[in-house]
Parts: sequence; structure tokens; C-alpha cells
Amino acid sequence: MERKLLSMLSLSQRAGKLLTGSDTVEEAIKKGNAFFVIIAENASENTKKKFKNKCEYYNVSYAINGKTEEISKAIGKVNRTVVAICDENFANRISELAVT
Repeated sequence: MERKLLSMLSLSQRAGKLLTGSDTVEEAIKKGNAFFVIIAENASENTKKKFKNKCEYYNVSYAINGKTEEISKAIGKVNRTVVAICDENFANRISELAVT
């Protein structure tokens, strides 16, 4: 995972604009609060499928990028496989970094 992307994830976490954990992220997607979702590359196939389907159904952009360990370390949490960015500006910048 790119260093700039990890820095942006860390910054959005400190700003309170990042949600983590399956249930929390799923709820944010359903309520329309999530602007962008990142799914870890080493997440289980079931988790990847579940969040890809949710994001596509609710028209939320997403990327499968990075490892669980990298994402978790960047945001100061343990064992996070999926994160949602809940601020449009952060989401736009993070999506540019995650997709390219």
C-alpha cells in the first residue's frame, strides 16, 4: 500500500471521518454516510464479496487495496479488514490514491 494513502487514512482517522469494523461500515454504507470503502486484499473471500456487493448496491465507490496489518497500523487499531471514509473530501483524495 502506498505511503501517501496510509498517511491519508491516518489523517482521516484522527479527524474522526473514518469508520472501521464490518458492522459499523455496513451500517454507514446503508445509511449513505460512507463515501469510499477500502477492503483489505487479505480479507476473506466472503468479506470481499459481501462489501463489494453492498457498495455496488448502494452506489458507494470502493477499492481492494493493502493488507490488514498496514491498514490497522495506519489507523491505530487492531485487525481491521474494512474501513469507510465518511467525508467527501477525504474520500475523493483517498480514492485517487487507492485506485491508481
